[in-house]
Amino acid sequence: MATGLPSQTQVIELLDGEFARAGYEIEDVVIDARVQPARITVIADGDTALDLDTIAELSRSASSLLDAVNGIDDHYVLEVTSPGVDRPLTSAKHFRRARGRKIELALTDGTQVTGRVGQTTGDTLSLVVRDSRARDWTVRSISLSQILKAVVQVEFSSPSQREIELTAVDRSAEAEGRT
Repeated sequence: MATGLPSQTQVIELLDGEFARAGYEIEDVVIDARVQPARITVIADGDTALDLDTIAELSRSASSLLDAVNGIDDHYVLEVTSPGVDRPLTSAKHFRRARGRKIELALTDGTQVTGRVGQTTGDTLSLVVRDSRARDWTVRSISLSQILKAVVQVEFSSPSQREIELTAVDRSAEAEGRT
């Protein structure tokens, strides 16, 4: 590594194994040398949410690994964080990790759908939506290929028990060929 800051690729190569052992993967590394001190931000995600204790532990490990490399400028701030709530969901793993969360979808047919993420099986998402005719919750299967955009919604109240129960129902058999 040259004097100064490591590259994004170098940070990922250096830290990837440590994060993987902890059950997380590095989604992105952002290096900003324009600020003083320079900032290295490591964005990690996993099947379990990053809590403050885990972030602190990963930060200590990452800092030790970076500090052990000769030639890295010691005047930088390291930040380990999770993807923000405004990050678009773009892959099956993102939907799997968002299970139980309320999301808004823009579909290829031009419609917008809001619902709670249920099981993701293969390329099919189970979405718990309000059925206005039955005045109850129902599960709608949506092919991931039909989703143009998906964003987690911020909630200020707890979902109903029925809605949460439906996020756990395995609808993979029903999902075959249906959207």
